[in-house]
Amino acid sequence: MSKDTYFDPADLKKFGNITDYQEPMGKKFFDYYGEVFKEGALTEREKALIALGVAHALQCPYCIDAYSSTCLVKGADEEQMMEAVHVAAAIRAGTTLVYSTQMMKHVDKLSM
Repeated sequence: MSKDTYFDPADLKKFGNITDYQEPMGKKFFDYYGEVFKEGALTEREKALIALGVAHALQCPYCIDAYSSTCLVKGADEEQMMEAVHVAAAIRAGTTLVYSTQMMKHVDKLSM
């Protein structure tokens, strides 16, 4: 039995179609995207692990699928991939918690 979901895994293969409605900007994006993921100060494997962590933090199922595969192709193992996800989770949690300083400042101001 097939279950419809909002995120259809088959749509990931259509990513290249983003140029259909705005070709000049789409092409510029893909040029930039391709350049970013080339070997540089970071290896392609390191960049894929970063992308995997970001994909989890942003909760993009398409990116999670894509970069899980890319990480394996670029030589990352499951432990490294999960560690990248934990780094992203820690940063996301820390980002949420650091905003509590705004709440505390506001509460202190109201309590004076």
